[in-house]
Amino acid sequence: MEVFKYKQVIVVRADLKMSPGKLAVQVAHGSIAAAERARNERKGWLKAWLAEGQKKVVVKAPDEELRELGVHASELGIPNEIIRDAGLTELPPGTTTVLAIGPAPNEFVDKLTRNLQLL
Repeated sequence: MEVFKYKQVIVVRADLKMSPGKLAVQVAHGSIAAAERARNERKGWLKAWLAEGQKKVVVKAPDEELRELGVHASELGIPNEIIRDAGLTELPPGTTTVLAIGPAPNEFVDKLTRNLQLL
């Protein structure tokens, strides 16, 4: 069994009613944006995560908790990105949809997300 040391967790707003396609696109936006932030802030973490196969976990949380997690991730020096929808299809412009945390070492990410439910 392969052991991953790095991961990325994408937190989806539990209160939004997004179609499966919309949700998938928002998660993808978050993953890429946070990885790009890691390229600038934590290049070693990004390289390790890429080499391991880019482990991702998708969980859910209420909007207010999502925002708090983003603040805490920044305080811990973990790359993260909050995604706001452009408003072209299902949601009003500027709607917060997801928070992507990492890539970062598992223990850092787990401090923030271990109690969240899988999507």
